[in-house]
Amino acid sequence: MATAYIVDAVRTAGGRRNGRLAGVHPVDLGARTLDALVARTGIDPTAINDVIMGCVSQGGQQAGQVGRNIVLASSLPESVPAVTIDRQCGSSQQAIQFAAQAVMSGTQDVVIAAGIESMTRVPMGSTAIFHMKEGLGNYKSPQLEEKYPGIMFSQFMGAEMIVKKHGFTKDQLDAFALSSHLKAIAATQANAFAGEIVPIAIETADGPAMHTVDEGIRFDASLESIAGVKLLSPDGSLTAASSSQICDGASAALIVSEAALKAHGLTPLARIHNLTVTAGDPVIMLEDPLFATDRALQRAGMKIGDIDLFEVNEAFASVPMAWLKHTGADPDKLNVNGGAIALGHPLGASGTKLMSTLLHALKARGLKWGLQTMCEGGGVANVTIVEMM
Repeated sequence: MATAYIVDAVRTAGGRRNGRLAGVHPVDLGARTLDALVARTGIDPTAINDVIMGCVSQGGQQAGQVGRNIVLASSLPESVPAVTIDRQCGSSQQAIQFAAQAVMSGTQDVVIAAGIESMTRVPMGSTAIFHMKEGLGNYKSPQLEEKYPGIMFSQFMGAEMIVKKHGFTKDQLDAFALSSHLKAIAATQANAFAGEIVPIAIETADGPAMHTVDEGIRFDASLESIAGVKLLSPDGSLTAASSSQICDGASAALIVSEAALKAHGLTPLARIHNLTVTAGDPVIMLEDPLFATDRALQRAGMKIGDIDLFEVNEAFASVPMAWLKHTGADPDKLNVNGGAIALGHPLGASGTKLMSTLLHALKARGLKWGLQTMCEGGGVANVTIVEMM
């Protein structure tokens, strides 16, 4: 089977809800990210076989096949096709895996995997809520209700179930949240994100500016300030401070075949070693990265200790904490530049966002193996293992 290579991966700095990226239409935000990826890699835009765009909230400004609209708004020619996919929070990680599968099968040679989510302009859940308010029905069909009676699938509920199942305390969750901010602060101050962030021109109250720093990082974060945040549920342990931040952002990665490397004079950053996707309990919902990691390592013939760095999405602090407990991984290798608690979680863009951070962190440290995993609505999880070149 052919090998799929990642030439480069980029992301925008995260924007807080109603923050610095709120004035940018998601189509234009995605287009600028594609333009930057093409410019950085030097790939001939006419050679791009497809763009696979992850997006969760496909309504409003992200409706109408947003992936295709992003291509049309970019510098890419009209001849470049695009498709938009939704695997919930793992949408653009799945875009990477679909792109890799296309290359590995010999079907395509040059594919962009990308993601977009403006959670300011298209709020989370709005696509379902709007239809329900208009009397157009609920996503839960009669047959689904029969199988899961009285259950409204909820990521918040699932995250709290993980807390109770694994015996975590609020103090532990708060400490994990603080560590995410501290690592993100250190990475930002060390300029560690410079190689992955696409500067975005924005308008501010003080005039034109470039958005280059993740807006969600609390540079004054302390355990006391985090501990004082109101609980999401009166009988729970999680708060907004120990959960991922609502975020606007875009990300993209160029994935090519060996033939394309030679034909276009490209230098690979990494090769994709393993692609895994699993599904489990849709009620606890967010726990499957634990078991997907087991399967991915088994299929790759590797052990947890063989991996140099991990990116486990911080949808809620309880998810990576449970992952660490289950896998026995070295916590010093996890989310070394901070995670979604500090940097934000732009839903459909988070998969390629995390891959960008993982690859550049491995490169900066001269390390070889990276593993990324993402919990996803419905009890699904993706795992991608990469090897640096």
